[in-house]
Amino acid sequence: MSGKPIILVVEDDDDSRAALCAILEALGYDYLAFGSGPEAVEGIQGKKLDLALLDIMMPVMNGYEVLEKIREMDDFVELPIIMVTAKDQDGEILEGYQYGADYYITKPFTSKQIEYGIKLFIS
Repeated sequence: MSGKPIILVVEDDDDSRAALCAILEALGYDYLAFGSGPEAVEGIQGKKLDLALLDIMMPVMNGYEVLEKIREMDDFVELPIIMVTAKDQDGEILEGYQYGADYYITKPFTSKQIEYGIKLFIS
């Protein structure tokens, strides 16, 4: 690897996932991208990650369940997790924090919002 921070992207929508990955690439980050929670949980085993961007509304395993599974792994107990979602009501945002999210970005997002969120955790 290049020594660049590595960011996990879990997003079931192909266009949103591609947009997030393009933003990360433009900002100079490496990433691991998955289209579902189970793929991500399986795919990050033994990897080094610096941050995670998780969608909430996904089939099979939602973003909160992915967050919980990630936090159960010894390597990722302290991993900063940003929820990136269309859920934008106060109660829904509060729910994200109650599950242990470190930050919240609502869709539609801009590259500046993503950059700001990342820089809160990666200098």
